[in-house]
Amino acid sequence: MIRRILVPSLAGTTLVFLCSPALASNRPGDGFEVTSYRLALTPDIQNRTVAGREAITLRATVDGVRRLNFSANALGIDSAVLDGVALAHTVEGDVLSFHLPRQLRRGRTVKLELSYHGRPARGFAGSAETLYTSYFACDWMVCSQNKFGEKAVFSLDLRVPAGMTSLSVGSMIARRPTPDGSEVQSWKAPRPYSAYLYGFAVGRFTQVREWVGSKMLTYLSDTADADQLKRRLAGTRGMVAFLSAKAGVPLPVADYSQLLVDGGEAQEAATYSVLGTNALPMKPDDASEDWAIVHELTHQWWGNLITCETLKDFWLNEGITTFMTAAWKEHRYGRGAYDAELDVAKGRLEKARVTGFDKPLAWNGSYPTLGVRRAIQYSKGALFMAQLRVTLGDAAFWAGLRRYTRDHAGGTVTSIDLERAMEESSGRDLRPLFAEWVFGDSLSDRQRQ
Repeated sequence: MIRRILVPSLAGTTLVFLCSPALASNRPGDGFEVTSYRLALTPDIQNRTVAGREAITLRATVDGVRRLNFSANALGIDSAVLDGVALAHTVEGDVLSFHLPRQLRRGRTVKLELSYHGRPARGFAGSAETLYTSYFACDWMVCSQNKFGEKAVFSLDLRVPAGMTSLSVGSMIARRPTPDGSEVQSWKAPRPYSAYLYGFAVGRFTQVREWVGSKMLTYLSDTADADQLKRRLAGTRGMVAFLSAKAGVPLPVADYSQLLVDGGEAQEAATYSVLGTNALPMKPDDASEDWAIVHELTHQWWGNLITCETLKDFWLNEGITTFMTAAWKEHRYGRGAYDAELDVAKGRLEKARVTGFDKPLAWNGSYPTLGVRRAIQYSKGALFMAQLRVTLGDAAFWAGLRRYTRDHAGGTVTSIDLERAMEESSGRDLRPLFAEWVFGDSLSDRQRQ
């Protein structure tokens, strides 16, 4: 197998080709854990490019680490330095590797400093005057996209044209002008988050803010004025109150933002969401179309605050959130709206089954399409939560969900954590039900968790 090896030289970057199949067995994030990402980015809105510097603090989790693997992307690495020593790097398939001059011993903490530039292949969207990220954080920075169980501190200095507004994870902690007339706006996350939840937006946004108790809601848009923002996002206040009560945990962020853009976007980030105008109801009180705001808001609890340890248990993020969307509709519009939402989930799952595909929720294999993955992890996950509710009754079910949420706030989970919380709250043995829906017939999956 041919791979690219890029070696620093006095003249710049030299390209050398060598053969080595060994790298293919190394996954992004193997052998170390990241404790913090510190970024300084200059996005170019018109050209959809980015130039950046990044400092990654990480700790070896095993002895003998010889390379640091991250998710590959379309960015060009201009320099890579580990504790003052220049590193070579390679790209093979979906793996970007930095090669170390000496092995790292377990427990050793080091700092990898990078500079890069380029046009991300995914994860950038916007208009002629706006730019926002969507899901693929490791396409515009260096990180490990699918290492969900790794939560790291995140801070970002965004260099933007004067007069522009930025949005990112957490709160803006500083802003300072620069000699060239631009401005650096600094953001810092309130707690460690998984890398797939990082993001930012830049534009000339209308902004509206309102308090919900001690929490601040911020609405931004380059397509809607203040009155439209208030009208189209008015339901957020009630959703925050409903979800806080059901979770037993208040909204986990002090300032929650929603960026309204053209199109059909519906994407959560660590402390904000991006919502497309086409994803919102065109008229008030339309239960059939009222899902995007509450779905993405729900992720502030299930997905962001509590995160599945690996992609195998991704249904804990998306199945619970899809179910809570139905539960909100029941609260807001009545039982008929709840049943209608679950009927949508049943229809999507049935389409997957017609093709011959149905798997336990905690299945670790490959899905033939994204639609089939969603039919299992989103739709079947929601239907399982609904079945748990029927089996346990409302009192025990909601008590179990509150226990699960409180016990694991800020951490990562597997399916067995939900099972234990539901069993402790109900006093019932739920192993047969979880075996049927979550683990399948294999006890080994349960034992490994």
